[in-house]
Amino acid sequence: MSAAYQSPAAAAQVNRTVRRLVTPEGVDLGVRLADVSQRFGALCLDILIMTVTLIIGAIVFSIAGAQVGGLEGAAVTLMLFAFLIRNFYFMLFEMGPKAATPGKRILGIRVASRNSAGLSASAVFARNALREIELFIPIQVLFGGGTLTGQNSTVDGWIWIAAIVWLAIFSLFPLLNKDRLRIGDLVAGTWVVRAPKPVLLPDMSATREAASGQFTFTPDQLNAYGIAELHVLEDVLRVRDADVMREVAERIAIKIGWANSTAATAESFLRAYYAQLRGRLESGLLMGKRRADKHDLG
Repeated sequence: MSAAYQSPAAAAQVNRTVRRLVTPEGVDLGVRLADVSQRFGALCLDILIMTVTLIIGAIVFSIAGAQVGGLEGAAVTLMLFAFLIRNFYFMLFEMGPKAATPGKRILGIRVASRNSAGLSASAVFARNALREIELFIPIQVLFGGGTLTGQNSTVDGWIWIAAIVWLAIFSLFPLLNKDRLRIGDLVAGTWVVRAPKPVLLPDMSATREAASGQFTFTPDQLNAYGIAELHVLEDVLRVRDADVMREVAERIAIKIGWANSTAATAESFLRAYYAQLRGRLESGLLMGKRRADKHDLG
């Protein structure tokens, strides 16, 4: 079993996207960094959501302003609404329990602190405040209505080129460091990691092999092990390392005095034994009997 298991530190040597993250409780987690493509896709989704929200807001405020005869007030309200979305959309969502905007949640990623202190409000504020410098200001310069004609065409041209270079440097920065950090992540002490949806593991006793009648064990053979060994056997079956299963099957066969060879059917043998052992232990619990392990004689 130990040969099939990899600690977060060992996995980090194999997979360059895995990083160690120690929680405040002292638990060593192995987190996977989000791909640059995932982060870019999440940003595009968030900008799309912000744009659609602004369009809906413009329609609502325009209708409301027309009804009360105050279109200028509606325009001012829309500008305030746009300011709030641009500056607080990312912050509010990333300060939440999911630590992710809707775009990030759709693509299965989230923001995390690079240390054991946890993600703080100041860190979220810092990484998102710097987004103005990294992204929104150069985009505003590029598409803010400047002109390349007339008396100021040369000045406008240099400003436009500087904005392109500025945007390119900050956009490519995650590709130039091993942790794929934005400038905002670097300053705030954060990174963006994958947060896949948890999937419940299947019930091991519900498998076809466990339900087969190929192996039938006597009560004495099932009484050789307890709850602790049942959990170990379940881990072996989930990992499904062929060599480990063969070795465990041989040990169980020797322990219970199983005469038939199990070398070619180790997994089926283990699943059948697991199912029948679990059934016997559960029936014992119903009768008030609990066998902790093979050393517990009850």
